Amino acid sequence: MSVTQEQALWYQDAFSKLVDNVDQAILGKREVIELVVTAMLAGGHVLLEDFPGTGKTVLAKALANTLDGTHSRIQFTPDLLPSDVTGVTIYDQGKAHFEFHRGPIFASIVLADEINRASPKTQSALLEVMEEGKVTVDGVSYDVGSPFMVIATQNPVEQAGTYTLPEAQLDRFLIKTSLGYPDHDTAVTLLLDSANRARASRVSPIIASSSIITMAQLASDVYVDASVLSYLNQIVAATREHQDTALGVSMRGALALARATKSWAIAHGRTYVTPDDVRDLAVPVLAHRIIVDPESDFAGITAEDIVSRVLVEIAPPAYRAA
Repeated sequence: MSVTQEQALWYQDAFSKLVDNVDQAILGKREVIELVVTAMLAGGHVLLEDFPGTGKTVLAKALANTLDGTHSRIQFTPDLLPSDVTGVTIYDQGKAHFEFHRGPIFASIVLADEINRASPKTQSALLEVMEEGKVTVDGVSYDVGSPFMVIATQNPVEQAGTYTLPEAQLDRFLIKTSLGYPDHDTAVTLLLDSANRARASRVSPIIASSSIITMAQLASDVYVDASVLSYLNQIVAATREHQDTALGVSMRGALALARATKSWAIAHGRTYVTPDDVRDLAVPVLAHRIIVDPESDFAGITAEDIVSRVLVEIAPPAYRAA
């Protein structure tokens, strides 16, 4: 079923209102908010990596408050156990049977704060639920429901007591992005409001969970021409063959980029995806899935550099909407 222009304009208006609502808590970072909302509507997860005090947790809380659904926060620590995330089966003596007690992962928006502080064993508890939307405990599977999104945060400077996220887990994040420090005018505005230490609490729910599901379905029906998909695959394949790459983008990454471009296109009022949509999202969707060759890494080349160079080397198709 194709998307009509009227539906696309409705989606664009709803998307803009979602971004505006979150923007009340995170000033001057509209582009980042748009990426995070795009990931949510594409059914993906987000990794926010940035220095301490840049507003990562505030952004996650503000988005959770925007959705009229359930949300939870998990503070990842070295002693956190997998059952603290997924839940645990406990024997009820009164009823003479085992009962499953759900963990905080059973929520619409889950904030995994400082995710790299948990042990690899606990981090692996997220692999199944982030990919399949379900949790298996003692051989029994439980659906977490829809919509479902994990927003994880980590900072790149405090490495003591942290564990690097494995490639398999990084690959499950649709988008990796960062906020960065605010510009001068935004910083002054924040300083004038320094008495308010809970900016995310200003954000109130404006959309129901059912509407998020409707928007996600609309986005999945956006038209993508074969020439655009061919261009997307050329970019992904080039990251695998690049001289500075030890490991390129997986097929999961290519599928993630295809889903994200659909949400991005309809968020801009279009019923079809263009090559520019692919270019806009290539770095935030693909870069964190790349492992840079050790020698190139030592020379200062980053995964973002590799994707950017690939975009320069591969010419986009001369595409016109049908």
